[in-house]
Amino acid sequence: MTMKTSPQCALLVLLTLATTVATAQSIGLAPAQIVTDFKPGAAFEQELSVANNGGEAVELHVQITDFWYNDKNEKIFGAPGTSPRSAANWIQFVPEKFTVPAGKSQKMKAIITPPADARGGYYAVLFVESKPVITNKQTEDGKRVFANMRIGCLALLQAKGSEAYNVSVNDLKLVPPGTSQALTLSFQLDNESNTHVFPQARLAILTPDHKLIAKSESELKRFLPGQKDSMKVEWNGDLNPGDYTAVLSVVYGGTHVETRQIAFTVPARTASSGK
Repeated sequence: MTMKTSPQCALLVLLTLATTVATAQSIGLAPAQIVTDFKPGAAFEQELSVANNGGEAVELHVQITDFWYNDKNEKIFGAPGTSPRSAANWIQFVPEKFTVPAGKSQKMKAIITPPADARGGYYAVLFVESKPVITNKQTEDGKRVFANMRIGCLALLQAKGSEAYNVSVNDLKLVPPGTSQALTLSFQLDNESNTHVFPQARLAILTPDHKLIAKSESELKRFLPGQKDSMKVEWNGDLNPGDYTAVLSVVYGGTHVETRQIAFTVPARTASSGK
């Protein structure tokens, strides 16, 4: 089993009226994301740590939800077992409730027990939530406002050796560079894999005699199984008027690559004034 944390994905933070908290609560959870392979049927553990950066002790409890997406590619945090490829029911926190003194941290374990027939990728979010505290704000009818903090760790779990990778790349659209715009190559990616991927788009620009004159790459982007979304790669620079070929390489799943080519022309009006 291999374990790692991903620096590309930001911490999932959901604050309820966080700006109104009178006691200046502040907590942090590490890691922000778990990306790990597992052996089906074999339980394993992942250690997490909660830091209390505020000035008072904080009472906390844990919650586990599904993690998926809707047709608008918006994140969905559903009840355990309600989303495709749910891992939420596999996970148990120890301890489930605890208090962290000011300036201290608390370690805990996520005990994960995947079923023996698991194949591909499975997903959940491990939330740590504080007890609501009173604020110095009031509602319109004069009632006091309470607020709490909720911070989470995204779990991307993959059954080792069962990955079936495949993505489709369609709808390529290229905008040549102009006096005030970068060259942009956008496309639609459909993750047809049975697990998550972090594709990266790499762009090479070639002259008619196949000479490489420019290259660029995009940031990594997360796609869950079946997820469709747009990606783009940009290059900031000038090109002389003429014909070119853009070669797009989408790298995913380690060594898997999808390649596309698109011919384009830079007309004289888009060239820089010095060319």
